[in-house]
Amino acid sequence: MGFKCGLVGLPNVGKSTIFNALTALQVDASNYPFCTIEPNVGIVPLKDERLDKIGEIIGSAKVTPTTLEFIDIAGLVKGASKGEGLGNQFLNHIQGVDAIAHVVRCFKDENVAHTSSDFDAKNDLDVVLTELIMKDLEIVERRIAKLKQSIKSGDPKMKKQLEIVSEFERFLSQGKPLKEVELSIIAKEIIQEMNLLTIKPAIYIANVSEDKCDDETQAENLHQFGKKHGEPLVTISGKVQEEISQLDPESQKEFLDEWGLEELSLDKIIRAGYEVLNLITFFTANENEAHAWTIPAGTTVQKAAGKIHTDFEKGFIKAEVIKFNDLIAHGSETEVKHHGLMGVHGKDYIVEDGDLVFFRFNV
Repeated sequence: MGFKCGLVGLPNVGKSTIFNALTALQVDASNYPFCTIEPNVGIVPLKDERLDKIGEIIGSAKVTPTTLEFIDIAGLVKGASKGEGLGNQFLNHIQGVDAIAHVVRCFKDENVAHTSSDFDAKNDLDVVLTELIMKDLEIVERRIAKLKQSIKSGDPKMKKQLEIVSEFERFLSQGKPLKEVELSIIAKEIIQEMNLLTIKPAIYIANVSEDKCDDETQAENLHQFGKKHGEPLVTISGKVQEEISQLDPESQKEFLDEWGLEELSLDKIIRAGYEVLNLITFFTANENEAHAWTIPAGTTVQKAAGKIHTDFEKGFIKAEVIKFNDLIAHGSETEVKHHGLMGVHGKDYIVEDGDLVFFRFNV
């Protein structure tokens, strides 16, 4: 699995339409609030031309890409964290994601209902962000009650944790997402264990009309907001991308050329996700299979081995590494070795994006 991304936004912003475009799965995209009751989940193979080339050169019988999982929950409304619009249960569905993609409508359409009489993309985003904060506050308050009970029962170890979690409560009560707060290592560990939403990296998806003419200001406001937090904006026309996603690859290229688009929206969102999560891809290959794997940048080769199988990590001996560009330049594994370009590394080697890794281990 590459990473999990939760799609959130107000009702009728185009989340289900964009989900269709991203996954090429057909889910109901009707024009009424709370159309999506149960979360829609789509697992998408991540296109990477490097994987195909590696498979071709190594002579692999098949190629297996890494994947991205999208989770599309129902539209949120003001008060969702308190159960308005059934939003509370939907927020539970995205607690396990790696990143949150905020889908924000940047187009006006009298035929598509809007939850507010005032059309302002940044205000719409603020409503959703507030609900995420309130959901985290609810989780934190429950944890505080449990910690206080544990301390009364004579567990002194809980005092430090109570101090930290009480700080979370203070910041959230002020309307601050936890990603804006400087946190200690212990605090980060507690947050990770609690699966809080406002610490998760975010991507902003501006859903614009087909001509985009009237939507630039709305999208730019979102871009400036994301820029302050180091989080990217992807501008797409969900309707156009959904149409493209239903075509065969050759027709897709013709459609993209006709609309002056260089790539599918999925590719942009993948790059944005990799950016905010600081992820890289490495490869393994033999005659049976060439496989792409996603890991955080800075991962040691022994930890990367565990991504494939725990036995690889436990019995790790060494890793033989070929750089992708060297493989392409010399055309075969044998030629790379002949030129002395296959590196042999111990467990502390830091895997780099594009590395082709051959693991040696004891079973």
